[in-house]
Amino acid sequence: MAHVEPLILGTGAIEAASPRPRRSRQARVAWGSRVVTIGGDAPVRVQAMTNTDTVDAIGTAIQVKELAIAGSELVRITVNTPEAAQAVPHIREQLDRMGIDVPLIGDFHYNGHRLLSDHPACAQALSKYRINPGNVGKGAKRDKQFAQMIEVAMRHDKPVRIGVNWGSLDQELLATLMDENAGRAEPWDAKQVMYQALVQSAIGSAEAAGELGMDRNQIIISCKVSGVQDLVSVYRALAVRCDYPLHLGLTEAGMGTKGTVASTAALSLLLQEGIGDTIRVSLTPQPGESRTQEVLIALEVLQSLGLRSFNPSVTACPGCGRTTSTVFQELAQQIDGFLRAQMPIWKARYPGVEAMKVAVMGCIVNGPGESKHADIGISLPGTGESPAAPVFVDGKKSVTLRGPTVAADFKQMVIDYIDRRFGQGGAGRTAAE
Repeated sequence: MAHVEPLILGTGAIEAASPRPRRSRQARVAWGSRVVTIGGDAPVRVQAMTNTDTVDAIGTAIQVKELAIAGSELVRITVNTPEAAQAVPHIREQLDRMGIDVPLIGDFHYNGHRLLSDHPACAQALSKYRINPGNVGKGAKRDKQFAQMIEVAMRHDKPVRIGVNWGSLDQELLATLMDENAGRAEPWDAKQVMYQALVQSAIGSAEAAGELGMDRNQIIISCKVSGVQDLVSVYRALAVRCDYPLHLGLTEAGMGTKGTVASTAALSLLLQEGIGDTIRVSLTPQPGESRTQEVLIALEVLQSLGLRSFNPSVTACPGCGRTTSTVFQELAQQIDGFLRAQMPIWKARYPGVEAMKVAVMGCIVNGPGESKHADIGISLPGTGESPAAPVFVDGKKSVTLRGPTVAADFKQMVIDYIDRRFGQGGAGRTAAE
């Protein structure tokens, strides 16, 4: 048999993948002394939206608190009626009493100009306004009502998000673009016209706000669609055509696995390209599911891309025929849940702990190697093997745990490691130091 030389396509260094840097203006969303910057050199921010009746001030405040504790840095609430507008200052008051200083965003459609003008206490209690140019008004009323909202924002020194959505697109603009397209020698397809309408509506409205006197650094824009590739196409165009901070989100993403996967795919593609300054995962909650699930997914997207760290990451193997026991699954779940539950306290007590890596592996094949890569890791023996589980700390074998208390013993080792490495006098140091 003739000798075949291996095909080598390249021998140079392999470029490490990382998200491209973002280039945009920077907006400031504030409540009291709390300032959340969006764009520029700020980290990609996470936000969520309540699904309570805003008129229920107590219930809404409780959900805002839950979302904020889960990691949402901005929370949007519906303001759709005079009663809802009247409730907003009470929601803000309840949050302040609970020590929750997360900025509130008012979501306005159709009657926002009246609600903001007629209820100045609402306008003041909100930290930012979301304006949908497709729902501001029609004909001659559109420009006037849009201007009213911008004038209120300037009066109260509030930033705005010009939030376009293809489900409520400005029909007059769309009709104009369709007429223009019909006159082309080679007309675009309908989807391309839709893309153009979305982008023009967002940028045109932002420019109109600037012409009215709005600080252009305080204008954020978004163009929400429900298809992954459509979102990528539209936001790539936005990133080229403007430097406003961009809010990302796949609208009507769906529920469960479908919504999670679609949102993750869309956001990850854009964030990797350096597009996007704040994100929301618009997940339809499954019956009985907490609203905070959308926040947790957004945090995981940013952490998985290496853009931010929120919680210590737990690496765990998927399991195979060597791991028919559920011991490692239960241990991984316990450790992950414990770390997440402690983070509200540990963020202040142990600076840097959010970047820690923990491994809980099921058997000896990849277990020791993965555990060595983690800050602290355990390699369980798998099924039918000797019940001995080596623990690796900072890449070196520390101890071998045995017996029925393996889970409790490892959990205590994690606690001790965090205190030793990230506590007073040892914050952030490694074994080599």
